[in-house]
Amino acid sequence: MDHALSHPVPRARGSARRRRVVGSAAVAALAGSLASCSGDVVRSLASDAGYGPRVVAAPDFVTESRGKGKPDFMPVGVDAPKRPDRAKSVTGQKALEADLESARGRNEARGRAAASAGQGAASTIKPAPVPPQ
Repeated sequence: MDHALSHPVPRARGSARRRRVVGSAAVAALAGSLASCSGDVVRSLASDAGYGPRVVAAPDFVTESRGKGKPDFMPVGVDAPKRPDRAKSVTGQKALEADLESARGRNEARGRAAASAGQGAASTIKPAPVPPQ
């Protein structure tokens, strides 16, 4: 048996491997750069390429029925105006703490009263007799 026929001559695979490595590196770099972008950029790129939702103009009766003034509600996607944070003063914190402590004491007292009332009522209740069959 001829040795050359039993083992084919290996082809140069270095260039194919190199292309695969370069191609996968390019895909990884593109995916990484798209992942670091905000969703709006990716969404706009996709819609420009024809993959996003179609923008459809509102029909005439819809635009005519909408009020021309500013709506009373906050539109979707708009954040509420920022409010300044005001810290409580030391006296305000102490007053709040005292109010909460007194409310806890009242609730615990009501709970104990309800538990004792329930125990007294349960001792006087007798189960109904079982009717004979």
